[in-house]
Amino acid sequence: MPHIRISDAAKFLGVSDDTVRRWVSSGALRSTDDSSGRMSIDGRELAEFAKEQAKSVPDSGSASSARNRFVGLVTAVKTDTVMAQVEMQCGPFRVVSLMSSEAVNDLKLEPGSVAVAVIKSTNVIVESFEGAP
Repeated sequence: MPHIRISDAAKFLGVSDDTVRRWVSSGALRSTDDSSGRMSIDGRELAEFAKEQAKSVPDSGSASSARNRFVGLVTAVKTDTVMAQVEMQCGPFRVVSLMSSEAVNDLKLEPGSVAVAVIKSTNVIVESFEGAP
């Protein structure tokens, strides 16, 4: 399971590094030290936390451009033999994409994975994200 650095978790959740550290200090999030001794958070746990946080964010009602790229966390993957539904939390925004189950397997998408949602018109394309932003 991927572990997410505090600074990256903050970017994905749309908050400051200090806010994530306060959540860790208060017990809202659990952290571990990575191989370099830096604080990190389990990707799956962060995905669940992101979903809960998003429920409390009001809809801004503002318009956005037709072409956007959102880096975020995969929060849910539902697959059958042919198709899959991938849900992501990109800051306060929930993004859902329908794609082939084969694409989900090829991209190795699972809850806690970091991915990029590419949005153009009515299509959402999800790319795997191999490195920290």
